[in-house]
Amino acid sequence: MYYIICVTIEAVIINPSNEQAQACLQVCQWLSNCYKDIHLFRFDTVTGDVYILAGDELEILVPSDGLWYFL
Repeated sequence: MYYIICVTIEAVIINPSNEQAQACLQVCQWLSNCYKDIHLFRFDTVTGDVYILAGDELEILVPSDGLWYFL
């Protein structure tokens, strides 16, 4: 059985801070270790924040300082 997955990759270049990029990697690794699906990973070009929606209801915000928190 084959599944067709459609993915759209944004052409917009994002520029996260080093702390933010490292925090995003750690959060995604932690989510993966907990077997949580990441449904949405979004960089807001206006605020510079990263929003991650995972599992059934986990919402995580990673600001440019890299100090992430749950919403």
